[in-house]
Formats: sequence, C-alpha cells, structure tokens
Amino acid sequence: MSERYGKLFGDLKKNSEGAFIPFVMLGDPGMEESEAVIEALIEGGADALELGIPFSDPTADGPVIQAAANRALEKGATPDKCLDIVGKVRKNHPDIPIGLLVYANLVIGRGIERFYRRAAESGADSVLVADVPAISSREFTRYAQDAGIDPVFIVPPNADDDKLREIAGLTKGYTYFLGRAGVTGADREMETPVSSKISLLKEAGAPPVVVGFGISRPEHVKLSLEAGADGAIAGSATVAVIAANLGDEKKTRDELLKFVKNLKAATRKC
Repeated sequence: MSERYGKLFGDLKKNSEGAFIPFVMLGDPGMEESEAVIEALIEGGADALELGIPFSDPTADGPVIQAAANRALEKGATPDKCLDIVGKVRKNHPDIPIGLLVYANLVIGRGIERFYRRAAESGADSVLVADVPAISSREFTRYAQDAGIDPVFIVPPNADDDKLREIAGLTKGYTYFLGRAGVTGADREMETPVSSKISLLKEAGAPPVVVGFGISRPEHVKLSLEAGADGAIAGSATVAVIAANLGDEKKTRDELLKFVKNLKAATRKC
C-alpha cells in the first residue's frame, strides 16, 4: 500500500471515520476547468481522489461518465495533458492519495512500462485498469509495482470465495468492491453491500475496502460503512453535478462543495 493510502486509512480509523472518494473525469468540462473542479472536491472534504483518463469506448461506464469522457476528448484531452493536471494537483496537495482509472488500450498504446512510469512522475498513487481482470493482470501489476504505483482491482459482488482471495492478494492501496453489478451510474440504486464478502476480503489480507457503483446519497455511504467497508466512491453522481452546471464555473464549484460535504459527513461514525 502506498504511504499516502496507508496514512489516510490509518488516520480515518483513529477518528472513527470512513473515506469518501469522489471520481471525476480529467479534462471535464474542459482542460482549464478540470483543475478547478478537483480543487473544489478537495476543499469540500474529499479524503482521496479517483480520476479518470478519458477513453472513447469506456465499457465499464454508464452514460453519465461516457458523456464526461466525450466532453473531455472534444476539449483536447490526452493522457499526457491529463497527467499534467495530476502533477499540478499533486504539487498543491502533497498528501492526498490520487488514484487513476483507465482502460487497457490507453496503457498498452503508450507502452505499459512507460505509462506507469509517467503516472508515477505525475504523483499518482494507484492505477485501476477497468477492463483488465485479475487473471490477465500480471504484466500490468509488475510494471505498476516497479514504478511505485499500487495496482487496484475490482471485486464484483458475485465473486466466489476463491476469486475474493485472489484479488485480495493482488490489489494494493485499496480494494474496489462493486456496490452492484453492471456499469457505473447513479440512476440505479446501490444494492446492500454483502458484509460477508467484505469480511472475507479483510480476512484474506486485502487493503481497505471501498464500495463504488451506485453511490449517490449519504445513506449509501452509511450502508457501505455499516457493511464493514472502509469508505465509498461516488462517480456518476459527482460527474452529474458538473454536467448539470456546464458553463457556470461558480455554480459548479458551489454544488460540488455541497455534494462532497454532505457525503463526507456520512462517513463520520460517531
């Protein structure tokens, strides 16, 4: 686990809190505005960040995040430009954990070793390659760890015990547990997380478990923590705030601040 993730989850545990991690697409709603969006998330109380690099065929994402990727690509987003934004955020916020969510074509197209080295140089802590399952991950994992990047893996809600143990041994930084099957989207309710599977992950030595997919309201965050998770990720719901306020930077900032503050408040257990 990276030092930043380790310190974050350790400090939160001492304070009887869970982590709230918002996701946004780098370059959305534009390259210049993207950094301001991320700054609003941090100001609102985000414990860590999950940042997407836009891709033209995001198979794990629903329409809200697909639209964000399209907006970013139309504004000229490239992997290098996106990592430049990460570098600026890291310079301003040396302690916050930053995770990247990407698709395999973006990594392979640049060369796997080169991609992870560049991600590390930007200040990223982890990379989740959304369309690479554990069984096909060996080369990605090797280059990630060589570069000092935590490889993060997704745990589907229907994974059997053997698959849970396998992923527990591979994922670093944190464990991404799906709150429901399917693609991302706040239009479908999160299913109640399966506490027995979260317990088994922890017994198998997995790093902190964070629930994603379908997280859009404070009660979703509370349900995740009550099931034994260490935090929650909100992707589509966060991106929807940006989409609802396109062209109005002040309102975007104000609404993001309010959204993050509300969901972060739900992580406080006492």
